[in-house]
Amino acid sequence: MSIRTVHPTAEAPRFSVVIPAYNEAGYLEATLRSLQQQRFTGTYEVIVVDNNSTDDTAEIAARLGAMVLHEPQPGVCWARQSGTLAARGEIVASTDADTVHPPDWLSRLDESFRRHPDAIAVAGPCRYQDPLWWAVVFPRLWFAAIAVGARLTGRLFYLTATNVAFRRTSFPGYDTNLTQGGDEFDFLRRLQSRGRIVWDAYNPVLTSSRRMDQGLLHTLVVSYGYHYALSLWLNRWTSRSVLGPAPAIRRKHAHLVRRRRQNWQAGFITGVLAAVALRRAWTLRRSAPGPASAGPGSPPVATTPKPGSTAEPSSSMT
Repeated sequence: MSIRTVHPTAEAPRFSVVIPAYNEAGYLEATLRSLQQQRFTGTYEVIVVDNNSTDDTAEIAARLGAMVLHEPQPGVCWARQSGTLAARGEIVASTDADTVHPPDWLSRLDESFRRHPDAIAVAGPCRYQDPLWWAVVFPRLWFAAIAVGARLTGRLFYLTATNVAFRRTSFPGYDTNLTQGGDEFDFLRRLQSRGRIVWDAYNPVLTSSRRMDQGLLHTLVVSYGYHYALSLWLNRWTSRSVLGPAPAIRRKHAHLVRRRRQNWQAGFITGVLAAVALRRAWTLRRSAPGPASAGPGSPPVATTPKPGSTAEPSSSMT
């Protein structure tokens, strides 16, 4: 079974699915197979943007019927920009090369656009494959909060780039100075300035948890704190790519990921134990008794005369 792409001279397809990819040979086939199995009866094309891969990413994409583009400028925003500009579909669906889609993913997107003709985009949540326990709980709470915010305000405060579709005529462009976060927070800001975005909480996709496998602390501090939040802010503020893309994590790096997680866990436990020990030592030092001092109303302290000294007689009352 091949992806139902259309001939360049034929009528434009309903959807163009754009997938940026850098050395994604270990994940891409499952992604494309899930798109082959879509129940959507209309036409759609799949565009894989090879972002300087050195593995079989481009060959796998071509073998499975996707259109393959090559973007030499590194960065996810460059890749998504190139793919979207080459897209011919009425609606562009953005996703990732490590993401598996349910069979009704495109059908639900199509239904949402038809139900909301005034909407320029439809976004949905993602779930994680084989996640650590906190990567099950926190994302569900996060996307539930997005759904509540959308219901109360009619606006989104976040979208994931692995599950958003927008009308090609409303495409605002990506800021190619940005890396992680540029295709989500910044793109949301640009897209939301063009019109209404519908949130579909019941059309999730399943994506890799590889960036979370290094542990909660590493995810919060390094992945989200440094490579996402700081990179997004600094690159936007300077209007240039000061901080580049985060290091790639692929299947062959699984043993390194486990080792890093163990190192972060050991470092965290050591830090906590050291902090507890220092706190205990400080408490004991402050609570230790000091030299006795006489205060008002305290009994006099007896002193012993030094040898050879003459004690003056005390006066007595008569």
